[in-house]
Amino acid sequence: MGQKESKRGYGGGEMEEEAWLIAYEEEHAEHALQLNVIATQQLLALARRMSKLEAFIHISTAYANCNRRHIDEVIYPPPVEPKRLIDSLDWMDDSMVRDLTPRLIGDRPNTYTYTKALAEYVVQQESGTLNIGIIRPSIVGASWQEPFPGWIDNFNGPSGVFIAAGKGILRTMRANNDAVADLIPVDVVINLTLAAGWYTAVHKPKSVLVYNCTTGGINPFHWGEIEHHVMSTFKRNPLEQAFRRPNANITSNYLINQYWILVSHKFPALIYDLYLRLSGQKPQMMRIFNRLHKAIGLLEYFSSQDWEWNSENISMLMAQLSPEDRKTFNFDVRQLNWPEYIENYCIGTKKYVLNEDMSDIPAARQHLKKLRNIRYTFNTLLLVFIWRVFIARSQMARNIWYFVVSLCFKFLSYFKASSTLTA
Repeated sequence: MGQKESKRGYGGGEMEEEAWLIAYEEEHAEHALQLNVIATQQLLALARRMSKLEAFIHISTAYANCNRRHIDEVIYPPPVEPKRLIDSLDWMDDSMVRDLTPRLIGDRPNTYTYTKALAEYVVQQESGTLNIGIIRPSIVGASWQEPFPGWIDNFNGPSGVFIAAGKGILRTMRANNDAVADLIPVDVVINLTLAAGWYTAVHKPKSVLVYNCTTGGINPFHWGEIEHHVMSTFKRNPLEQAFRRPNANITSNYLINQYWILVSHKFPALIYDLYLRLSGQKPQMMRIFNRLHKAIGLLEYFSSQDWEWNSENISMLMAQLSPEDRKTFNFDVRQLNWPEYIENYCIGTKKYVLNEDMSDIPAARQHLKKLRNIRYTFNTLLLVFIWRVFIARSQMARNIWYFVVSLCFKFLSYFKASSTLTA
């Protein structure tokens, strides 16, 4: 395609900007309705006045119907008539809307997916004589191939989470390691949109065609695998001025997750904020971690379960393209190499979102070594403190301590002897 995209950086990487957290904040129901439903109505009205318009392609989301486990390429009936909802919200004040929202969205996780479902229905009902297609991308991530591998210019989707993990801020996340992480590269979405626009304009389907633009059913990759590749990439190619060494873990257990939040998030944040106060600076880490937890909480719904998406229209469209067009407008995710893609994605956040220079990687690695040494020193001092305060003063504690140490010594001796016999 060769399209050019603007590049927006991260102003020096200062934590107080917190752009990677703002990207996840929940939208107010009235604002989401205005943005996703009313704006779509207005665009349709404008399109109907364009006598030479060949195709109208609406970008929805694969999670518009996430209250279902199996999602076909069809437009499902909405939970409420959009016009009635718009009329109702007109006379409600903000407090009434906030109180009503949980009952309104029902078993959907947020206002975004709810209003996207309403928008699809609006497209179907108010299309008139327009030739229409609907694209439903899942979690949109960095580019796969175009304009170059790993290109990304914002903190949306998983980008902010990757950066938080690379900076050593995010240490734990509640998710299912075995759940499919349905990422879709942004250039795949663009290529599919262009191809669908061509097909819609040329073949003029009698009904609205929906395209589930996902990877889970075609080339699945799991959250546990993503965690492994993100951590290994950022250890080889560290982000500058990391808060701690990258070491995030995924768990589906609520209690374990809460334990690690306390130990690896809140406790270090309190210590660092204390240091900032003592040095005359404004404390900020606890505020950052609180917003991080809110952001991760919004993602838990999508990182803890699987969906099945039908993709027959995707296959049909691919078959309609010539071999040359199939290569030029490639949206065949079966060819996607996930470990390579995730590595390029992480490096892309470093180069294009944070605007960090790759030539500074050796210095970033030295910084990680410094953080590792600080951690070892802290753990040693903590162990000495525990010994002096709790163990050395109690005969029973000393006996338990010596018993544990002797067991460990015997185990190591047995392991060493077994290794020698095997050799």
